Amino acid sequence: MTDHEHAEHDRRPSSEGSFWGSRTFIVWLALLLIGGFLLVSEHRAHILGVGLWLLILACPLLHIFGHGGHGGHGEQASPRAGPDTRGSTGSWDASKGEKS
Repeated sequence: MTDHEHAEHDRRPSSEGSFWGSRTFIVWLALLLIGGFLLVSEHRAHILGVGLWLLILACPLLHIFGHGGHGGHGEQASPRAGPDTRGSTGSWDASKGEKS
């Protein structure tokens, strides 16, 4: 490299750096941490009270949306799914009321 190319690299403004490493980010992060601490310390009872209800509400929501419910309620099996091998030794014929 020539001296001319080195001189251009040294002239780059320092503001071209990433936001995540800048002083502005550090100041914002500090303000958010202080504000978050003050909010949590002042409203701890409200957060804990809501947390219990969120835990109770999470159970049915995860049951419905987490693994798609039970299936078997008139839904068709996907074509990629193999046979049900959960311990069944035969199939039940509801019209006859017996196991085949």
